[in-house]
Amino acid sequence: MLSTVAALVLPEVSPFEFGTICEVFGIDRTAEGVPPFELRVCGPVAGEPVSSTVGMGVVPHHGLDGLRGADLVAIAATRLRTFPEPVLDALRDAAADGATLLSVCSGAFVLGAAGLLDGRHCTTHWMNVDELRELHPQALIDPDVLFVDDGNIITSAGTAAGIDACLHLVRRELGSGIVNVIARRMVVPPQRDGGQRQYVEQPVPRCSSDGLAPVLDWVLEHLEIEHTVTDLARRARMSDRSFARRFVAETGTTPHRWLTLQRVQRAQRLLEDTDLGIDEVAESSGFGSGALLRHHFRKVVGVAPADYRRTFTVRAAVAGS
Repeated sequence: MLSTVAALVLPEVSPFEFGTICEVFGIDRTAEGVPPFELRVCGPVAGEPVSSTVGMGVVPHHGLDGLRGADLVAIAATRLRTFPEPVLDALRDAAADGATLLSVCSGAFVLGAAGLLDGRHCTTHWMNVDELRELHPQALIDPDVLFVDDGNIITSAGTAAGIDACLHLVRRELGSGIVNVIARRMVVPPQRDGGQRQYVEQPVPRCSSDGLAPVLDWVLEHLEIEHTVTDLARRARMSDRSFARRFVAETGTTPHRWLTLQRVQRAQRLLEDTDLGIDEVAESSGFGSGALLRHHFRKVVGVAPADYRRTFTVRAAVAGS
């Protein structure tokens, strides 16, 4: 069943993330064949304004009693990390009564504080993953995905990923035909490819001293050619074993891992800024073949190079503006 939806807003609520819940479940689309949803906007106290992150307030018509009997309790993002016990009790009661609980972005911290993420698979915005893991070490966090469906607990990554999670739940409960109607009205894809890893800037370890810096600077200027540990060790005037040991000591990673990340980052820039074909990008970034580029790119970024280009190409964004 998915007919009664309680949207929980707490102080420091993020309006966009709250809006994604309202957009999916708060608009009457019955004329287009979508079953009606009863949307209850709930807060700690009915009628008492809840502060937001952008200098406006949200006035919930319902208090925590609005969560009772809801098929879905959707929790909007908030900057808070500690929450009133009545709020947590209401969420625990809703879960015990059989409701599905869905969090958008940092709304996962509310579920975690209620103890509802212990031993459960979940996610949140990639910037908040370490904090969520520290506060709730028993949660099984996947930092790479747009959302996680763990039965009666659904958690989403940041901002627009809340749309993905809400539409996924509609698809799960009401079928693809209904979700396609809603997605068309929202002018969004009913299902996005890839995960949030493609949006994360991959940090490349840097040298902690100037010892290997000249060698690594030379490599960055010649990523398109093949490099082996032996070649680099010779350039650094070291034995292979000494070079490998020194490299890990100064960068915290292996030469192969460092080189792969550098090449992936160059491939990302070429995919964003040029019209080069995949094989040309592979050659220019040092992977040699499109197949090898695809293998390493997907492993690091989480999506295929062609999918990444469709999402991030600057030229496409300019042309469509």
